[in-house]
Amino acid sequence: MEVCVRAVRFKSGRIKNVIDYNIRRLSNVELTSLRYPNIKRKTYSKISTSHLENFGKILGDEGMITSGSDLESYNTDWMKTCRGQSTLLLRPKSTEEVSKILSYCHKENFAVCPQGGNTGLVGGSVPVFDEIILSTARMKKIWEFNELSGIMICDAGCVLETLESFANGIGFMVPLDLGAKGSCHIGGNIATNAGGLRLIRYGSLTGNVLGLEVVLADGRILDCLSANRKDNTGYNLRQIFIGSEGTLGIITKAAILCVVKPSNVAISFLGCSSFNDILKLFKLSKSMLCEVVSSFEMMDHHALDAVEKHLKLKLPISHHPFYALVEVSGSNEEHNKEKLSAWLERGMEENLIKDGTMVTEPGRIQNVWGIRERITEALLHEGYTYKYDISLPLNNYYEIVDIMRERLGSGILRCCGYGHIGDGNVHLNMTSTNYSSDILNQIEPFVYEWTAKHKGSISAEHGLGFKKRNYIKYSKSQNAINLMRDMKNLLDPKGILNPYKVLPDE
Repeated sequence: MEVCVRAVRFKSGRIKNVIDYNIRRLSNVELTSLRYPNIKRKTYSKISTSHLENFGKILGDEGMITSGSDLESYNTDWMKTCRGQSTLLLRPKSTEEVSKILSYCHKENFAVCPQGGNTGLVGGSVPVFDEIILSTARMKKIWEFNELSGIMICDAGCVLETLESFANGIGFMVPLDLGAKGSCHIGGNIATNAGGLRLIRYGSLTGNVLGLEVVLADGRILDCLSANRKDNTGYNLRQIFIGSEGTLGIITKAAILCVVKPSNVAISFLGCSSFNDILKLFKLSKSMLCEVVSSFEMMDHHALDAVEKHLKLKLPISHHPFYALVEVSGSNEEHNKEKLSAWLERGMEENLIKDGTMVTEPGRIQNVWGIRERITEALLHEGYTYKYDISLPLNNYYEIVDIMRERLGSGILRCCGYGHIGDGNVHLNMTSTNYSSDILNQIEPFVYEWTAKHKGSISAEHGLGFKKRNYIKYSKSQNAINLMRDMKNLLDPKGILNPYKVLPDE
């Protein structure tokens, strides 16, 4: 039986709880608390009518959602693998409102789940039980852009694609590009230290985020919103919150270093016979394309078969076991074409490239990138996806895909691999018609043990969230985990910020 709490505002202005006891399912996604029965709810407070009235005073009518049906999408993660039972969504418009919310939650001992665009893949952005959801969706102002320095100051709820469009309009670009850019929030990107498609050229967010404004668990506002490229004064506090996944504080504003937008971009989509040929091409690109290459992606035919089958997208070349998508960019069109053409010719001479195409028109470039960016979407059509975001030395990069395909055999529909060759990040995906604990037990912890054995990381760019929290030991020493827990206890002694995430169960 599920309990739905609806808050109804009467003409008098008072809020009254209307509790519906029913057996209906709000979603076809199993509750996280049922799928993972070993996790137990901590002793946080329950919401009452008086609490709703207090939140209403802070945010007004438009700042709260309490209807069960309206909350369904906020309770369920994008991958449809985790579902919470929150009965309250708060939608602040400013840092000051976030501060008042957390101050009250800290006083009343309410657990809070921060949420941006809810595009995460490890269950980090949705409640595990009934935590209050705090959405940054209404915090979407671009405060400043300095065209001399390229530094943008914006709210955490700004959608990445919106920031990119704004920057493009004045000749710049945000140094982060993701398949989910149309819905992910920059605050969530920073909180998970998202990597993306062009890390090989522009580096990670840890280097491109110059400053942050953060609200701590007790409501204090921490202003580290420096817009200086160089600031060597004491501890670098902003770095603590990059990748902390909302467990240490809620990011409300960011200062981001943008780069000048290249005036010319060209891509090549290539077919190869083996993964070893992909590696040879990458090595060749480091010497022949070093100053112009901005992305080097790999996809196997199992991944692109899903794109063709479920999304009806047509590949620009014939079918091959492996594919590479390579982007070059710069200010000189002839120079870019000359470099890319020479590299392609060399690759064909060495029999590394079996088929390929070069694309320079913006519309066609977008279409070809769509083939790569929509693989995750295509896999969702097959039912349930077991998705792993790991980094490995390049010599072992694809080996884990072959191992898992053999290990799982006919028990799954598909096992595929794709990702960022430039930074060693492979996306390992297996699909089945429905979720199966037997399949999951064959994957975990084996895939993490194998990754640790080969000196990789169990999370390359999507964080730990809920799903990977107990596997952090495969990438961090016990002393490191203990220090992380000490930091959590110092900044959030009541443990109200995004509980059950990142740190392993005690």
